[in-house]
Amino acid sequence: MCLGVPGKIINIFEKDGLPMAKVDFGGGVTRETCLAYIPEARVGDYTIIHVGFALNLLSEAEALETLALLQEIADLGEELGPELGSGDL
Repeated sequence: MCLGVPGKIINIFEKDGLPMAKVDFGGGVTRETCLAYIPEARVGDYTIIHVGFALNLLSEAEALETLALLQEIADLGEELGPELGSGDL
């Protein structure tokens, strides 16, 4: 299963000739991300990140809703405990 995760662009720069960004996923988690697919992105925009690439822009409301749902999934996994193996999903 593939999962794109929303994040907020906090810095834009160039690296090896590619447009890049530092993206904040909340909770102190940041990652470098390639912006080649969305060159119109600006600091403060929210984007979906998959395997290090920003794929598209989305509204803050959409991003926060998705992050809340992902947190609910994580909380459910913690509640169910380790007896629910990854092969059970």
